[in-house]
Amino acid sequence: MSRKGTDWMRETAPGVWSGVIGEPEGVSPLEWMGKEPLADALAAMETAGLPFALGELTVERRKGWTLLRIPLEEDEPLYGLGLQLMRMNHRGRTRFLRVNSDPKQDTGESHAPVPLLISARGYGILADTSRVVTFHCGSTVPRTESFTAERTPDRNTDSSWRATPVSPFLELRLPPEGCRIVLFAGPTPLDAVRRYTLWSGGGALPPRWGLGFWHRVPTLYTASEAANEALEFRRRGFPCDVIGLEPGWHSASYPVTYEWARERFPDPAAFVKELGSHGFRINLWEHPYVSPQAGIYPALEPYAGTHGVWGGIAPDYTVPEAQAVYQRQHEDEHVAIGISGYKHDECDGSELTNHAWMFPAHAEFPSGLDGEQMRQLYGLLFQKMTDDLYRRCNRRTYGLVRASGAGAAPMPYVLYSDLYDHRQFVRALCSASFSGLLWTPEVRKAVSEEDWVRRMQTVVFSPLAMLNAWGDGTKPWSFPGTEALIRHCLELRMRLLPYFYTAFARYRYEGVPPFRAMPLVEGFAEAAAAYRESVRHTKTTLNTTDGAYGKTAVREWDDQYMAGDDLLVAPLFAGETSRDVLLPPGGWYGLDSGVRCEGGGVVRLDCPLGHLPVFVREGAVIPLMPALPHVPKPGAKVPVEWCHFGNTPGRGVLYDDDGETFDYEDGRQVWLTAEVIRGDDGRWKGTSTVERGGAETSYLYGLPTWRYGLERLPESP
Repeated sequence: MSRKGTDWMRETAPGVWSGVIGEPEGVSPLEWMGKEPLADALAAMETAGLPFALGELTVERRKGWTLLRIPLEEDEPLYGLGLQLMRMNHRGRTRFLRVNSDPKQDTGESHAPVPLLISARGYGILADTSRVVTFHCGSTVPRTESFTAERTPDRNTDSSWRATPVSPFLELRLPPEGCRIVLFAGPTPLDAVRRYTLWSGGGALPPRWGLGFWHRVPTLYTASEAANEALEFRRRGFPCDVIGLEPGWHSASYPVTYEWARERFPDPAAFVKELGSHGFRINLWEHPYVSPQAGIYPALEPYAGTHGVWGGIAPDYTVPEAQAVYQRQHEDEHVAIGISGYKHDECDGSELTNHAWMFPAHAEFPSGLDGEQMRQLYGLLFQKMTDDLYRRCNRRTYGLVRASGAGAAPMPYVLYSDLYDHRQFVRALCSASFSGLLWTPEVRKAVSEEDWVRRMQTVVFSPLAMLNAWGDGTKPWSFPGTEALIRHCLELRMRLLPYFYTAFARYRYEGVPPFRAMPLVEGFAEAAAAYRESVRHTKTTLNTTDGAYGKTAVREWDDQYMAGDDLLVAPLFAGETSRDVLLPPGGWYGLDSGVRCEGGGVVRLDCPLGHLPVFVREGAVIPLMPALPHVPKPGAKVPVEWCHFGNTPGRGVLYDDDGETFDYEDGRQVWLTAEVIRGDDGRWKGTSTVERGGAETSYLYGLPTWRYGLERLPESP
């Protein structure tokens, strides 16, 4: 049976089309998240249609599968599909979107495989289902295409032969019972991403302290050891806001109890209060599998699946009664004493032959879901349960999670991985931005001082800046020769906090990812096309794994990204002192070198270890605050410094609220704009005004400080 998109797709919001194929089974990710689309924000976007007619979208339903087909242009890059560490452009690839904690091959499996594809033509397509979906991204050629000798080259004699022929179709293999399909219009890829994010309920706005620096202590640290390590940050002058406790805080783990180990933490409330007095928040590690030793085990056992993990049960948290047991225990024993949030580990699973530990796909759960569906949903379940818990207390949380999926954009959680390749971590930061996900390239260890500094330079320009020392006890000062450089990185993170917080506010209200890949940047596609044309006739092979087939790949620039609107980060890796950077049009300055480069093409960045591989856009007006030891508490007044870069007028934005609660959703927030122009006397002049809002800002008191025409970031006072 074949159907056209005009038969079942309808525009349900400006630039958003939705329709259901068949009779979907079980709960879908968007249904579970239950967030209302931000209708006003969607309506405020530019009116746009799809780059193809709905009639060109076809569905075939056959025994055992459902196929959705969309036409592709010959050269149409395809992005998204969740957190992808191996590749950013999926054109010509087949993607099997199953949750997997060990995505070591380029198959599409991932910690967070989101079945949302973003096309460079300016549209997105989402399959909202808890089943595994396969995307054939122009990797299959149906028989409907005419196969002729003229179009079928002989590999033995024809150099144009390709391992993956150019296919004119995107094909989605969907669950046999069907699912909901949602289309998001552009006209640009960024617009499609924004519509998806706003349709999901808007992006996450973390508490202000969540954007400070995080440090996780070794697994079996006691309360006194953790406190001493935290206070060492203060003694050495390193900013830090969050201390993370790993499995050893539990009375038993693998499986877990969610209860304090009294021999290591005899008085948890006093421990949290003491560190709180020094400006530290506490984050707790946990995973989903509940130990028979846990006090809540008997209450959860009736809601457990047929298969457990590590000797513990895997509860079905789509059941309200199971959610209530989990939330009540966490509220009474954690949140009530001031715990700030959680690190949800191992909610993904692995089925590698030598390291299989997850419940199987044929597991059954009380709600009727099976193991495949529960595995796809588990990361979302824990994010929403804990976010709901903190919402009831009118407290914002920010945490870590190792699995996620569609509809997660409003969740205050950042993905991480046990894999540890620096280049892949940067690529993951880029890929996450297409799918409403956040990612931290956390620092754990390093093979050298150079590797240590380069990793730290990346992590401070990410959604969550963290040193994860659970395994070997590494500290920011573990490499004495680079201690000053690391302190500079952490202080810069603190100084840029108003800028990053504002970027997250735009994510919340406008759907603009705070950290985003270059194809989402205005003017970059044209610059990339010009670069491709310049190398098209060379024999250089760029970022390819297809050399055996004589195929020349095109560089994807998945090793650089934007942090907010005005900072371009181009990480260097151990062994490098320079690299090529493709800059969008306009002028760009080295953030701490002051070197000006003209954009619209490739520039060579020379970046010794002591320099940051970051550019600032000419005309940017960036708000900075002092490099304090920790984020100020609500109500505290801190000075702000507006820094204007370059020789063109500019405009900047600053968002503020209390940084802790959800009162901003009731209008208790403020947006300020700063504008820099050149006066009649030739001198720069800056003004800041309240654009909108109903709250007093904590940044400005009296007049702010202004710096004009900068070529490099001013030193910290």
